[in-house]
Amino acid sequence: MTKSDRVDLDDRLRAERQSFDKIPIVDVGPLLDNSGALGVAKEIRWAFANVGFMYVKNHGVPTQLVEDTLAQARAFFAQPLEEKMKLHIANSGVALRGYVEVFGENTDPTITKDLKESFEIGPERPTLERPFFGPNQWPSTLPGFRETVFSYHEVMKELATKLLRGIALSLDLPRDFFDSRTTDPITYQRLIRYPTQSGRVEERVIGIGAHTDYGCLTILGQDSVGGLQVKNREGVWVEGAPISETFVINIGDLVQILTNDVYVANLHRVVNTSGRERYSIPFFIDANYDAVFEPLESFVSPSNPSRYSPVTCGAHKFGKFANTFPHLERDAPEH
Repeated sequence: MTKSDRVDLDDRLRAERQSFDKIPIVDVGPLLDNSGALGVAKEIRWAFANVGFMYVKNHGVPTQLVEDTLAQARAFFAQPLEEKMKLHIANSGVALRGYVEVFGENTDPTITKDLKESFEIGPERPTLERPFFGPNQWPSTLPGFRETVFSYHEVMKELATKLLRGIALSLDLPRDFFDSRTTDPITYQRLIRYPTQSGRVEERVIGIGAHTDYGCLTILGQDSVGGLQVKNREGVWVEGAPISETFVINIGDLVQILTNDVYVANLHRVVNTSGRERYSIPFFIDANYDAVFEPLESFVSPSNPSRYSPVTCGAHKFGKFANTFPHLERDAPEH
């Protein structure tokens, strides 16, 4: 969602939300080993009903894999621009795989130009099947890049599946509620480099403009530089500073739709004035391309009537990307 099409919550709903000045940290170990899943679910509910974000610790992902993937990101972006452009995302059409140059994608295009470059992969497919499902583009000159980055994608997919089960429990739904919606999900792995900024920094050019994520769940790995900001109820931007051996987790539009605004896909942005380059590796899990999302009956009542019409995951996500990637203006989904 962009600022222009986000739901403006009425006072009754706003009164139910608690403000925050920091992002909560949730120990998901008892969820993953099933020793205390319901207790973790309670913490997840508070986090996503009020903040839309949480840090998770004891997530089971080896620190070395995160560090290796960040190292591969640095190696990729250190290449000459002409080498990176050989893998430009426009080559992949609607599959949306490959390199995006600085200002090549703008998430809040009416206000902000995004000062970042990125590299995108997803589920491996031999040919283009539909939006988000096609061949990945891989550099041929970086030893270990493909193996490391795709391994990270697969580990994140496994973790995301487990976290979605925790979200289901937090909503008093069956633990496997999301399983049937994610048998062949859209997943999207990014490597991102944010140059530092100095002097007078204005909203028209920052690392990434204010936006919500489009799908179900995001897992963000980040280096030690910082720059993530999340907007609280008072309109104050709260820092999402790096915390060692944690990931930042947030929900996207589809979960907000599913819960009829009980859970909030919160606005966030990146402003890098650290004096150093910032690298991050966000992973997004959405749902099956044709999975339908609409408010569940348990979240609809006379005081909170249904606020959304049904939408399919693929159409929703592709529609959002079409507004941010110039090459999609000439490409249309085949399904």
